[in-house]
Amino acid sequence: MKSYLDMTTAERKAELAEQQKKYAKAKAAGYHLDMSRGKPDATQLNLSMDMLQQNPYDLIYTRKGTDVRNYGELAGVDEAKELFGRLLGVDMENVIMGGQSSLALMYDTVIKALVLGVYGGAKPWGQQGTIKFLCPVPGYDRHFRICEEFGIEMISIPMGKNGPDMALVRQYVESDPAVKGIWCVPKYSNPTGCVYSPDTVEAFAALKPAADDFRIFWDNAYFVHGFRNREEPLRNIFDACRKYGSEDMVYEFMSTSKATFSGAGVAVLVASRNNIAFLTRQMSVQTLGYDKINQLRHVRYFKNVEGLKKHMRKQANYLRPKFDCALAALHTGLDGTGIGTWTEPNGGYFISYDGLPGTAKRCIQLCSEAGVQFTAAGSCFPYGIDPEDKNVRIAPSYPSTQELYLSINVFCICQKIAALEVLLGEE
Repeated sequence: MKSYLDMTTAERKAELAEQQKKYAKAKAAGYHLDMSRGKPDATQLNLSMDMLQQNPYDLIYTRKGTDVRNYGELAGVDEAKELFGRLLGVDMENVIMGGQSSLALMYDTVIKALVLGVYGGAKPWGQQGTIKFLCPVPGYDRHFRICEEFGIEMISIPMGKNGPDMALVRQYVESDPAVKGIWCVPKYSNPTGCVYSPDTVEAFAALKPAADDFRIFWDNAYFVHGFRNREEPLRNIFDACRKYGSEDMVYEFMSTSKATFSGAGVAVLVASRNNIAFLTRQMSVQTLGYDKINQLRHVRYFKNVEGLKKHMRKQANYLRPKFDCALAALHTGLDGTGIGTWTEPNGGYFISYDGLPGTAKRCIQLCSEAGVQFTAAGSCFPYGIDPEDKNVRIAPSYPSTQELYLSINVFCICQKIAALEVLLGEE
């Protein structure tokens, strides 16, 4: 195919008319397809149903005799802290088991920092005037919504194939005491799918913040969510921090929301001993403990780290064909047009697509009118504003393979129409 960038005006007009015919046909099909969120479908959720078949009387007592039906064990049962500590490469004493949502843990941690402060900080964030967070972009929309909810100023940091632009991160963190945090999805990043390089992790550990209460929010949501037959290790940030004595700078989060049940998994917070002691004191006023039965249920089901990884290989075998389908459809629909690029991740839940500047909103509008719902254009940027209006997040996990193929086909048609409109408008 001749690149749209190299076409004459007449050729572009003819191509636009052709794509508009295809769009009218797709619109007439009456699709109702959902590509808006990266959530598991029912078949994926069914992979964990055996967890619910365990004898409930085997889920009463921990190994040290604690009755999990009762109060106690504020930071979680030892077995769960040990399992997830081993998975993440830390001691169980560095782990707090939360409820079922790591997003809730992150939201809660931000609130407490605003109202009560953090370990080592002179006073709560909320008493310090304007505060700022660094936001790698494109990034996770729900991170940005937390900041927006509390009036935290967001500063965009460009993402590359190895992670955020660390020279820019260092510049902000080490010069401005109002910068209190940065959001990170270090493995199979949402939405680009990149894995932070060892040098990037080292650069985070080596930061010397101007603020005494700066925190890295290390959202390791996709740590075990590779779906190719290759290992892509992520350097342990706490190991890197020990070299610089900066362990107190990091809060790490993960959950089993996309490993077992999205509404009934377990959430994990990992931090230094100082931070754990500080946070558990705050927690003791808020709660007498999270769902210990569910924690024990997960531990008894997985048994150990290898059991958890075996379960994730089942997830991988289910997700891989969906990503293959989506990527093949993108290549079939757009190769040679010169109007966009996209990531080809080895794990996680998303594909990040960049079209021509000025096309994303128009593409999403066209898709919506044809019955295919995508995440809103701009959602992967602070305040929902993509400065170039070119990025779209594609979430292949939820639709069936047939629905996925249809959705990407519509997407490609809409991308072509949006791109041709921009190109013709520039002439």
